[in-house]
Amino acid sequence: MDSNEVVFPESPQALQMARAKLEKLIEIGILLGREHDRNKLLRHILVSAQELTHCAAGTLYLKTDHDSLYFAIRTNSDDLPTFDMPLHDRITGKPNDTFVAIWVALHGQSVIIDDVYSETRFDLSGTKRFSEESGFRTVSMLTVPISPRKGQVQGVIQLLNAQDPDTGEVMPFARDIVGFVEALAAQSAVALENSQLIESQRQLMDSLIRLVAGAIDAKSAYTGGHCERVPELAMMLAEEACKVKDGVLADFSFESDDEWREFRIGAWLHDCGKVTTPEYVVDKATKLETIYNRIHEVRARFEILLRDAQIQRLEAIAGGMASEDANQAFAARKASLVDDFAFVAECNLGGEFMAPERIERLRRIAGMDWLRHFDDRLGLSQEELRRYQGQAVAELPARETLLADMPHHILPREEQKALDPKYGFKLNVPENLYNYGEVHNLSIGRGTLTDEERFKINEHIIQTIAMLENLPFPDNLKRVPEYAGSHHETLIGTGYPRRLTKDDLSVPSRIMAIADIFEALTASDRPYKKAKTLSEAVKILMFFKKDQHIDPDLFRLFLTSGVYRRYAEKYLRPEQIDAVDIAAYL
Repeated sequence: MDSNEVVFPESPQALQMARAKLEKLIEIGILLGREHDRNKLLRHILVSAQELTHCAAGTLYLKTDHDSLYFAIRTNSDDLPTFDMPLHDRITGKPNDTFVAIWVALHGQSVIIDDVYSETRFDLSGTKRFSEESGFRTVSMLTVPISPRKGQVQGVIQLLNAQDPDTGEVMPFARDIVGFVEALAAQSAVALENSQLIESQRQLMDSLIRLVAGAIDAKSAYTGGHCERVPELAMMLAEEACKVKDGVLADFSFESDDEWREFRIGAWLHDCGKVTTPEYVVDKATKLETIYNRIHEVRARFEILLRDAQIQRLEAIAGGMASEDANQAFAARKASLVDDFAFVAECNLGGEFMAPERIERLRRIAGMDWLRHFDDRLGLSQEELRRYQGQAVAELPARETLLADMPHHILPREEQKALDPKYGFKLNVPENLYNYGEVHNLSIGRGTLTDEERFKINEHIIQTIAMLENLPFPDNLKRVPEYAGSHHETLIGTGYPRRLTKDDLSVPSRIMAIADIFEALTASDRPYKKAKTLSEAVKILMFFKKDQHIDPDLFRLFLTSGVYRRYAEKYLRPEQIDAVDIAAYL
């Protein structure tokens, strides 16, 4: 039987019952609009339909993306069938509308069956078999489509065994109840559609976030799976922190799924600003490296000097000098050039501290000159030529020093929106964006990065904050920028980019700092360093605690809860996992 409208009986008692059902529908509609949890929403829909019709049981089916219905939820506590019911025959393509639920899904019309055992329109063998197996004997049935609009069916509500309100006896479903159930089903369809839309948006957002994090990891072999592993470690430690019932962490907890999601997204996006960091800076393995290692240019100049020495030897012999004297002078010059280049090449590696005497020798070598015969402004891009403006064009051949800090090695810093004072960054910003000067770079005290390049790498957190604080996050995600942007802060105001202190840092922000440091220490996919063993990483983390860079209570929890070990077993190589005496650090 089909019904498209609610029928109002004329008797006072019937009108009163109809009014009660309408009030129930309004109440149900309000609850459906407020519920965002899909599983709770499905349960609420089915239970509401059961209460509205005063029936014994019900099942809610939903359509899949592959032309079938599946059992979404039942009022009874028995296990749901795991199979789907195809809407059309897989071979012939004909509709399987001999089954009542499928007929309703295909035609979008309600069906009332007064007696399952005398029904001839539909194949109800499955229902009868279920009755025999479960002991729940189905007699009457009402099946209603869940449809937000005509021609679109999301699923089916099937209600079983209407009951007499006074006696509890099974009876047929009243015809005048169908309109109410269809109204409920229509409300439910809209609620489900909205829920699906919200969930789809959540899934899309989460996928895009993972996409960004994966792109950052793929951008450089030096970052590896950092953006994937840090959230895992952060979530593990946060879960343990939520379990603490006494001490300074007792008041911390994530109360809802939204709060957990907010933290997880913050963890996933903690390095999103690295999309702005040039790879050749992150990957800079030698001091003279930009997009390529400029030691090759320096070596070519040494080759020219050696060739000049060879020419001088030949010219000296041609001019009357004894061959033995000329060869001896050439050998001395060659040995000096070979030794000097070896020293410059060693400086380029950045493995040894550049003490004052080493810098003095470097400057002496840099002062040697060579003769350039070709125009050094040919073949340059407009951007490169712009850096030569104001420099006089040297007359060729031009004599130049072996190593130089030239004006065109300087890339000036332009105004950046990310450094806007509104963000509250407290940083010493280098005057220039980059300084490619050869002596300047080779004189770097430790490592391979200039102050400008180190700032550029650290700037990723500035970009992270600026990017995220300009996104229109909904209220349930407002703290994402905070969680993502504070993992380089310390408890004593020596971190960056805002020099926050302990009072400024929330527990989730402090968790992020530990996760970021520990992952970096133990990562085995970074070619510039050897991965630390578990015991080495814990020991270094302890020094971070002593220096008040990380929270001591979270460090203790990190050890006592076994998070460090569980993370290691999941992500570290077997040879990295060694014994750790945590008592020594407590």
